[in-house]
Amino acid sequence: MWRGRYSWSVTFPVVGMVGGGQLARMTHEAGIPLGIKFKLLSDTPQDSAAQVVGEVVVGDYRDLDTLRDFARGCDVITFDHEHVPTEHLRALEADGIPVRPGPDALVHAQDKGVMRAKLDAIGVPCPRHRIVADVADVAAFAAEGLAEGEEGDGFPVILKTVRGGYDGKGVWFVRSPEEAAEPFRAGVPVLAEEKVDFARELAANVVRSPHGQAVAYPVVESQQVGGVCDTVIAPAPGIAEELALEAQELALRIAKELGVVGHLAVELFETRDGRILVNELAMRPHNSGHWTQDGAVTSQFANHVRAVLDLPLGDPRPRARWTVMANVLGGDFPDMYSAYLHCMARDPQLKIHMYGKDVKPGRKVGHVNTYGDDLDDVLERARHAAGYLRGTITE
Repeated sequence: MWRGRYSWSVTFPVVGMVGGGQLARMTHEAGIPLGIKFKLLSDTPQDSAAQVVGEVVVGDYRDLDTLRDFARGCDVITFDHEHVPTEHLRALEADGIPVRPGPDALVHAQDKGVMRAKLDAIGVPCPRHRIVADVADVAAFAAEGLAEGEEGDGFPVILKTVRGGYDGKGVWFVRSPEEAAEPFRAGVPVLAEEKVDFARELAANVVRSPHGQAVAYPVVESQQVGGVCDTVIAPAPGIAEELALEAQELALRIAKELGVVGHLAVELFETRDGRILVNELAMRPHNSGHWTQDGAVTSQFANHVRAVLDLPLGDPRPRARWTVMANVLGGDFPDMYSAYLHCMARDPQLKIHMYGKDVKPGRKVGHVNTYGDDLDDVLERARHAAGYLRGTITE
């Protein structure tokens, strides 16, 4: 029996999420108000998202049979990490399962060599780079960066494994040929990049749907500590309007050229002479977009859900003049719940997001968002709360 354009029984889609980390947890949360059903492929029942998603399959995402079994009953497959083998995703597509982002796009976030080659081909500004075979090749690459008549050996340079690596892992700051041996011990291809003299790191976050609709969030400043994102400020303070528009347009062009469906984070260097260079790509919700949970009309997680289901995208505009996200890292005090009383009483506007993870030193276990009209105040509130939860601030 039909009533208008809806059937008597409306069936909501099932989103299959591969990966059980905090990104899956927060993406699932964004789908709840829409009535979207989630099915999760998780490494363990204790993973962050596995604690909250109703239907959880525990299995190995690297096994094709496991992926195929998981995909049955899903209307679309998406991810909270980029590590599923590309050939497995092609097999799912051949089975008729929508995979978003698809393997032809996702490979550019999986393989840094493929990413650099593609960005070069479409004219995207990047640091000087090439794949290197051994220590001697690294030394030759370093020397190629010397200006005519300049003395020295061209070091330091940055070395990265082309696949894997996250939060500083799989990345080496190499000051000499002697230090260049370590990355080759893993037996995987290595990408060499120039060390960019940058003023700060930025991120341009965009979301694109299958039919080509796309939205861009304000460009943010991302502050790193020890190779791990510590603080994100939205929008990036003091950024020239022309540079912000250039970064947003660049991210939108990359999403279109690569055929990205869902969220794309383009991590950027702002050089001291006012240029932007692409550092990394991530095709999933990203740490630099966590501020949108409380600071944007539509969060990165909600827009990712909309995009993979080909629903109209939501408004990405900020709700406040400034929003600051500060990551909560594990420290020596595992009982973070006891810190809630102080943090919430001190700042009633504070938004705390915890991931259900065991507290380990240096591990991302949550984040906080603050917002307001005074940037110094917003920054202080975010850093105080993150530090108090960690135990490095006690008053």
